[in-house]
Amino acid sequence: MVSAVSFVPPFFGAVAGYVAGGSGASTVATVDKFLFTTDARSTLATGLSAARAELAGFASAENGYAAGGLEGSKVATVDKFLFTTDARSTLATGLSAARNGVAGFASAENGYAAGGDTGSKVTTVDKFLFTTDARSTLATGLSAARKLAAGFASAENGYAAGGDTGSYVATVDKFLFTTDARSTLATGLSAARAFLAGFASAENGYAAGGREGSYVATVDKFLFTTDARSTLATGLSAGRQFLAGFAG
Repeated sequence: MVSAVSFVPPFFGAVAGYVAGGSGASTVATVDKFLFTTDARSTLATGLSAARAELAGFASAENGYAAGGLEGSKVATVDKFLFTTDARSTLATGLSAARNGVAGFASAENGYAAGGDTGSKVTTVDKFLFTTDARSTLATGLSAARKLAAGFASAENGYAAGGDTGSYVATVDKFLFTTDARSTLATGLSAARAFLAGFASAENGYAAGGREGSYVATVDKFLFTTDARSTLATGLSAGRQFLAGFAG
């Protein structure tokens, strides 16, 4: 099972969450939509522009984005979905290089696609300005080249947690949205892992599941005001990897 991606409008009053792509018996272009008021599921008529997995998701208030991934080979494609109609377009820019295993997160103004594998693992962080979809690439990048990290964000900062550098890591990089300056949390994850999912509330970010050598049910929680880490007593219902996260 290879990862699908999720995206949801990052504002109070969001009406639906989306889960895009992934791989079961084969890679798919399917985009499922969940209505928050009833949890009813529908499937978009459009779907992705091509079947793919190991892609990144992020969203503005108006649009959802599905970036990069594997279509048999690595791609730089970025598909964009207009929330009011679910119409799909594909950005002329795309990622700065074709890659899979990317982590996505967003501020109110910009979407970010961090790390991944172009044939080798990279530190690249691409940034998309929502008003024009113009792409730039951060001078800083990740603190180490890695793929299959989890992305989540507060109102002020984006986070890339864990991942695979050749071995699994507990690193959590933090990007200040006002300047894109990168710092690395002193705490990190509770254990080195990859193939995990990220999601966030207004107050906390979560890094859920993944692989530490075996599949784990661990859910780490980061308090945005201090970046202090705790670990949920509950965890997931079972240990698993290649999962996707989103929040209303």
